[in-house]
Amino acid sequence: MKISEIQGLTVAELNAKLKELNSELFNLRFSHATRSLANPMQIHNVKKDIARVKTVIREKEIAAAANGGNNGK
Repeated sequence: MKISEIQGLTVAELNAKLKELNSELFNLRFSHATRSLANPMQIHNVKKDIARVKTVIREKEIAAAANGGNNGK
């Protein structure tokens, strides 16, 4: 998943995507433990996607705080 695709999503969609990726990571780890995972690099790629999603969520939180925090001053 590309960062440009992730940045176009809303926070609610990002949270849903994060939940989906965490579930996928769990399934991949389970498959890896039972020796039925064909490509172990999938785990690495899913972890990177999770990090990208979390980064964009945090960026959006900071932007919202910066926009909302200056209104009271």
